Amino acid sequence: MAAAEDGSRFVRGKAKLRDFAARWTGTRTFVVSAAGIFLLLAFSGTLHPVAAVVSFLILAGIAATRWMAVGDTSPVRVGASLDKEASVLGGGAAMALLDRLPDPLVVVDETGRVLYANGATEPLAGKAAVGRHVATVLRSAPLIEAINGVIRDGAVRSIEYAVPVPVQRNFSAFVSPVPGAAPASKYVIVLLRDVTEARRIEAMRADFVAFASHELKTPLASLSGFIDTLRGHAKDDPEARDKFLGIMADQATRMRRLIEDLLSLSRIELREHVRPSDAVDLFGVVNDVTDGLTPLADQYGVAIGVTASASLPKVVGDRDELAQVVQNLADNALRYGRSGKRIDISLSPDAKGGRPVVRLTVRDYGPGIAKEHIPRLTERFYRVDPAASRARGGTGLGLAIVKHIVNRHQGTLSIESELGQGSSFSVLLPLAPQ
Repeated sequence: MAAAEDGSRFVRGKAKLRDFAARWTGTRTFVVSAAGIFLLLAFSGTLHPVAAVVSFLILAGIAATRWMAVGDTSPVRVGASLDKEASVLGGGAAMALLDRLPDPLVVVDETGRVLYANGATEPLAGKAAVGRHVATVLRSAPLIEAINGVIRDGAVRSIEYAVPVPVQRNFSAFVSPVPGAAPASKYVIVLLRDVTEARRIEAMRADFVAFASHELKTPLASLSGFIDTLRGHAKDDPEARDKFLGIMADQATRMRRLIEDLLSLSRIELREHVRPSDAVDLFGVVNDVTDGLTPLADQYGVAIGVTASASLPKVVGDRDELAQVVQNLADNALRYGRSGKRIDISLSPDAKGGRPVVRLTVRDYGPGIAKEHIPRLTERFYRVDPAASRARGGTGLGLAIVKHIVNRHQGTLSIESELGQGSSFSVLLPLAPQ
């Protein structure tokens, strides 16, 4: 009886050894490949660190799946194994770690089907990316072409591409196969990085050299000339000195205003792709701005009227930036439309594209703007009458600031004007969630 039991234990032991050998044979390629990834990362530096980590997790998941599968050849077991391998990127502690990455990361198979998308990918691809073809998830022709190229030839690719709507964003994409994966199970990693801010900083530097330096030349030249004059023949002329000092003060104020507007525009452009989330009482914003402009309006003899619908809903936005929109539009109306002696600011519910919005309109009754100028009014430093604009303290940046703030708020800006009839500037802003 004891001998029979010992024999049974011996048979079971041999079966376990055979099962272990079969499992090791089926997974050793993946184990060696995963170790090779980290050696490659440590000694050559040629593999992107995040790609190396993801590759290891993929291979480790596949290895664990195959370890469980080998040795049990029943149809049910093999089918479950294949299902698990297909969704190996969908859960577990390792995937929770990848979900914490700040950059979007997508893994696709050889057919282009998305196997995994981390949490940072959701704003770009939505919540139901897994299982769909990558072309329907990341809608960028250069990126899809790079992914297909990696699937086809296995060569790593790094590209930059732009997403133009709703606000242009720039991305750097690193596309790589999973090193060591078997040809029959080819996986591709797509790691994205938002480089919008860096590209906008570069553009702003170029704009400053091209435009701002030109705008600063005139007041700087005026200041230098008046200083030389005051040091020379006008130093003992009190009347000339007072006159020149007044002009110098105006030029210094103009430079200060220009620099402030440039800094404001730079800050807004850097955050233009980041959506605000606060609920803002736009009627309160308008009242605060008009209270601050009342002394200037009284000086010009202009009446400012504000009308608003009862129980006006709140809008989603940044209160300070929306105050800047109202301030710039009302200030422009005072500067260029004050001859009409009246400015009307109205707030009312409206709709655009089937969704409810709030319409803000600032209307003056001044000389108006010729139609050929209207499409260019929001360009930086564009002026209908440059001399008159500078004489009235304009920087040419006010409407550019308004445009970028409205874009950040997912709103729209429209301009209507008739010569001799005044101008109307309207902003549509989406409602805050109720």
